[in-house]
Amino acid sequence: MPLYRDFSDDQATILLWKYGEEEDLDVEFLLEEENFDKIKDYHPTKLKETLLVRKILKSVLPNHKILYEGRQPYLSPNDYEISVTHSFPFAALAISKNKVGIDVEPFNQKITRIQHKFLQDEESGFIEKDKEVAYLTVIWSLKESLYKIHHSNYWSLKKHYEVKPFSLDFPFNIRCRVHDEHVSDLYRARVEFFENYCFTIVD
Repeated sequence: MPLYRDFSDDQATILLWKYGEEEDLDVEFLLEEENFDKIKDYHPTKLKETLLVRKILKSVLPNHKILYEGRQPYLSPNDYEISVTHSFPFAALAISKNKVGIDVEPFNQKITRIQHKFLQDEESGFIEKDKEVAYLTVIWSLKESLYKIHHSNYWSLKKHYEVKPFSLDFPFNIRCRVHDEHVSDLYRARVEFFENYCFTIVD
């Protein structure tokens, strides 16, 4: 079993797995029949990520399926909330009675080139310049996790998703907000680090 880390808490089961070359990812066994057409044009790496998520699910809820409404995954039977994330060779699944959002991101210098697309002025104010890539990656990942809980086709990560000041030295109980002229919802988040990745959890 390729379990890499268990980030479960009293709110959610959150499992992170890492692909290994010996991994048995049988499409016929793991993938839901309803999704066969969806994956037929997938790149081999994306297919491995998709199947790895199903393998995680079968280890926890073997009689459930992951189906989609548009691009949003949901569980069938729909008795739990889920969130899915992957960045090869890692894949993760969160299962909870409440809304939950997770995201895994590699640290990469290229994120500095797109910060104008997601970073608010207030957020740039607490970034330590010698750790800029790390802060930007965590903020991006937190907003991706928030989006999985609270999304709209009309919202932008820069305008409608806000991360309050935090320190990389203690990345827990981070306050986040989703808002527009009608909505203002607050959430708590935490960040975990491993290898060259960050993993964000909002629940």
